[in-house]
Amino acid sequence: MELWHALNHSVEGRDLFLDSQDYARFIHDLYEFNDSAPASNAYRLFDTSNVMDIVNPSFKRIREVLVDIHGWTLMRDHYHLLLSGRVENGISLFLRKLNVGYANYVNQRYERKGTLYRGRTKKILIEDEAHFLYILHYLHLNPLDYLQGAEKWRLRSKSGIRNVDEVLEYLDSYRWSSYLDYAGKKNFPSILTSSLFSDSLGNYNDALNEYLRDAEYDGTTEFVLEWWIS
Repeated sequence: MELWHALNHSVEGRDLFLDSQDYARFIHDLYEFNDSAPASNAYRLFDTSNVMDIVNPSFKRIREVLVDIHGWTLMRDHYHLLLSGRVENGISLFLRKLNVGYANYVNQRYERKGTLYRGRTKKILIEDEAHFLYILHYLHLNPLDYLQGAEKWRLRSKSGIRNVDEVLEYLDSYRWSSYLDYAGKKNFPSILTSSLFSDSLGNYNDALNEYLRDAEYDGTTEFVLEWWIS
């Protein structure tokens, strides 16, 4: 099995997600487009207070799943996914359906035209153990960009994260990632395959807590960021 980090960014000057409706739509699409069959529910509004309305058992069906989604985070202007393929070319097909489908939704909802993304989705193969053990934390910590005083979290030092308890409390309040499901707090479990990291990391709360409290720099952050900006 190959594990890939897929990420894409909005075109300059706009956000991918303007409100909770947009986040909910993308999360629904992570489920809906993970199928070799054509997607339905092309434009549907959700009650975002009801988690089960986003991936509702009433319209679940037998699917030929294209990928396993091992982790995800949605930011205002970009997204991160950790994917492994279930069928040949499954990742490429899934990302194409996801990007086109969400762009169509945005263009219809906001009566706009043109490109939504900066370019093709970037895919990075997770090749070594250090990267594997770090990458899920990297995805889940991305929302700290929005927490005042924690914006330098990538430094993995006391100057980057001064208050671990505050960080964990903030992550508990951020719905738009797989963190809550890994932490045992049901959020959007229908789209997630958690066994890969659960088997490797054990109790995720303990693993992340230990990671945050260990200020020793190991160099992993540096090459992840280098890939992001290249």
